[in-house]
Amino acid sequence: MQTKHAAEFDGTRPILRIGTRGSALALAQAHETRARLMAAHDLPEAAFEVIVIKTSGDRIQDRPLSEVGGKGLFTKEIEAAMVAGEIDIAVHSSKDMPTVLPEGLEIVTFLPREDVRDAFISPKAKTLADLPHGAVVGSSSLRRQAMIKRMRPDIEVVTYRGNVQTRLKKLADGVVDATLLAYAGLRRLDMADVVTSVIEPEDFLPAVGQGAICIEARGDDSAARALLDPIHDRATEICLAAERAFLTVLDGSCRTPIGGLATIDGDRLDFRGLILTPDGQTVHETSRSGALSDAAEMGRDAGLDLRARGGPGFFTV
Repeated sequence: MQTKHAAEFDGTRPILRIGTRGSALALAQAHETRARLMAAHDLPEAAFEVIVIKTSGDRIQDRPLSEVGGKGLFTKEIEAAMVAGEIDIAVHSSKDMPTVLPEGLEIVTFLPREDVRDAFISPKAKTLADLPHGAVVGSSSLRRQAMIKRMRPDIEVVTYRGNVQTRLKKLADGVVDATLLAYAGLRRLDMADVVTSVIEPEDFLPAVGQGAICIEARGDDSAARALLDPIHDRATEICLAAERAFLTVLDGSCRTPIGGLATIDGDRLDFRGLILTPDGQTVHETSRSGALSDAAEMGRDAGLDLRARGGPGFFTV
């Protein structure tokens, strides 16, 4: 049964304009969002227009994100288009989202979370532990770089930018011996077959928000919210409330090696977080368990704990 707002589709003009980056993964996420909206409202594809917006993060490929502005490089142009009224919603990877959003914009919807694990990909070894001494691993993530160095201080870690296809081509060309990517992204691209092995969160804590698609909208756009409500996943929202609160306290961005994961077991939420120095040699970990209603507070408390234990200047070591 169509909602009131969905019923306003006249067959010509879209009722919702969806902003996204243009990478294959970003488009897969936007198309998943559109498909869920089509199913929820019994509407054709033409009711939901996907608009590609090129971001600074896509243009800058020769430097680490930490040197040129961090996570906001993947969102600011899309958010500017939303503020200007050129799009109605934006589909993002939650792990790319800064903890502070532009005034008037909010994360209003989460889709059901995919697999949170990191994937190890290599033609030379089955696991990270099996790589030969002195192997070279490529990663653009400071978290992954620090955790690789923690597990294997004997191997070389190099910064490795580009979309999924670019990174896999570099691997095939022998630029590096191995790389790590989010398993969720590979699954969304129907490329899970390239994975050599997956790394369990107990051994390699994922990034905050990994595997979760979030949807951003203008805070006063009640029509967009009404369309999105049926596809919102409450469990993912609760987990991300804890993870993003944790990140906010730590002022987390692409400049800081941070991992955090919340999971739900019945009416309980379990959270685990850690911070590392970029060389992986110093690590502080913490965990919390409590009621679902306390998710954000648990995340904040865990962040305060690690911030105190790390002390001033921890991330500049």
